[in-house]
Amino acid sequence: MGLLAGDLGATKIRLGIFEPGETLPEPIAEGQFSSDPSSSLEAVVKQFLESGDFKVTAACFGVAGPVVGGRAKITNLPWVIGENELSRDLGIPRVKLINDLEATAWSIPSLGTGDAVVLHEGKPAEGGNIAVIAPGTGLGEAYLTWDGRRYHAYASEGGHADFAPQSPLEMELLQDFQKQFGHVSYERVCAGQAVPFVYRFLKDRGCAEEPAWLSRRLREAGDATPVIINAAIDKERMCELARKTLELFIAVLGAEASNLAVKILATGGVYLAGGVALHVLPALNEGGFMEAFLRKGRMSGLVDRMPVYVITNPGVALIGAACCGLPFI
Repeated sequence: MGLLAGDLGATKIRLGIFEPGETLPEPIAEGQFSSDPSSSLEAVVKQFLESGDFKVTAACFGVAGPVVGGRAKITNLPWVIGENELSRDLGIPRVKLINDLEATAWSIPSLGTGDAVVLHEGKPAEGGNIAVIAPGTGLGEAYLTWDGRRYHAYASEGGHADFAPQSPLEMELLQDFQKQFGHVSYERVCAGQAVPFVYRFLKDRGCAEEPAWLSRRLREAGDATPVIINAAIDKERMCELARKTLELFIAVLGAEASNLAVKILATGGVYLAGGVALHVLPALNEGGFMEAFLRKGRMSGLVDRMPVYVITNPGVALIGAACCGLPFI
């Protein structure tokens, strides 16, 4: 008997087969697929299961979007999926859907010292609440609480809360984005999809010149975000405009991580997850993130005691879906 676990994102799907028994579960088989809007989760899962002789009795999928009543509309994909329909179509008796950041959160109690790096030591409280924030394509948030025996993970859509500027520059950014989008959330400012818009704002404001080589790369790129981020962190050919974009991105991310931390009283720690955070880890270490994180007025002493980590294990969402689903088999 085994568990099928899945990490369903806007651009890719990771699937794995897990068996009970390990503290940090590892898949005995794994596959990765593109999130093709013209396909379906059922088709992808069937393709994966047909690749081996797997005896699956339960499944747990972390999905990019809110899960309500066992159903989810996948963010950035035209898919609506439900636990009952998946169970029926896949022939799997028990199927559970959870938010993808909730899945990441489920993995945290099992992480080892090699699965995360420390941004801020702090003084964690035993059994304290834990916050999770992940700048990916969007901005995911989740949290964990201790029941006296173990941690439980919960989803949040806090990344869609109203953006609160902390400087005159950020106030100008808010006003600019309001003209474009109406409502401006933190996801509009410090998620992967936000980077080109923040870059354009700073360029139009004349914060720095755009070099010709970067203009050329941006014209040729299908996705401007990695081009801008790489131009910000490349020590041999760094672009000042891209660097200022990343600095603003990181400051806003630090402020929102701190917002989440004080709202759930994250005395057990704050974890940054996702590929963007890991990719810009050297910039996170430069101080701008923690400066914004610790700027909490009368609560500054409280957040200073909260440790802050960056998760380095790229498979935590899939592992977390397994941690959540394994009790079902």
